[in-house]
Amino acid sequence: MFDGKFRAPVDRAVKPIGNGLRRTGMTPDHLTIVGLVVACGAAVSIGFGQLRLGLLLVVLAALPDLFDGALAKASNTSSQRGAFFDSVVDRVTDAVLYGGVAWYLAAHHSPHAVILPMAVMGSSSVISYQRAKAESLGLDAKGGLMERAERIIALCIGLLFSFLLIPVLWLTLVLTVVTAVQRFVKVWKQAAVAPLTAERIEMRRSRRQTRRVVRTERRRTRITRPGRH
Repeated sequence: MFDGKFRAPVDRAVKPIGNGLRRTGMTPDHLTIVGLVVACGAAVSIGFGQLRLGLLLVVLAALPDLFDGALAKASNTSSQRGAFFDSVVDRVTDAVLYGGVAWYLAAHHSPHAVILPMAVMGSSSVISYQRAKAESLGLDAKGGLMERAERIIALCIGLLFSFLLIPVLWLTLVLTVVTAVQRFVKVWKQAAVAPLTAERIEMRRSRRQTRRVVRTERRRTRITRPGRH
């Protein structure tokens, strides 16, 4: 939901930061790795019951994930490899964070409560898979009430107010399942209206690849074009 409504304003806001990071010589992959390392620290802090410290580290871990796209655009290094790496690390980060929450619940609450963050992780993996599979078929599965940004925000609220952590996890689980149903219905309707043959799927993939190449060439042209005096 946030990704669809606020992506463009956020991209404009972080564009100057991307330009600044480009001058440091860092790459988007460096930022992605930094975010993963900080997320591991957040998980350990949460597991030991240091929820406020964990909250701070979760926020810090989210910043590299926010800036790596801006850096990729500023340095003209956007690539399929980078997008794949970033997406995989996002899934690993989610697993690590909810693993930390499960560790905390096992130590400070009922062992049965461990099932709750694991259920959130499982259902969120389903909606990630739905989007990946739909896009591989040339369909669209974006959107829903509880995407990754919303899950991170909900987790931060639970860490800030520890008495709300379990209710927040329940709410996250319910809304994530609702999102999975929303995406399933969305893709199902698209596939029913316009069933895709293997040839049309390949054609759509080719068109997307062509558009990416054209955008990359345009950015290179703007970068290498002499400035006006």
